[in-house]
Amino acid sequence: MGWILMGLFAIPMTIFVIFIVPIWLFMHYYGNKTGRGELSTQERQRLIQLSREAQQMRERIQVLESILDTEQPNWR
Repeated sequence: MGWILMGLFAIPMTIFVIFIVPIWLFMHYYGNKTGRGELSTQERQRLIQLSREAQQMRERIQVLESILDTEQPNWR
């Protein structure tokens, strides 16, 4: 009985490994043209926007830390 179940499981797994996995790997590594390190214009603009927002957050944190340093010297 166990061998029959293993045989029924082995057939779909064999089909999966022979046909699906190679297509899956090909699509993963070669199907996405931006996967080679190239950013689209929209992605580049979003990255610039995120960089600006990160810089603003960094400046705000520095201001908040300086205020806390003045008001509560041992807050850290």
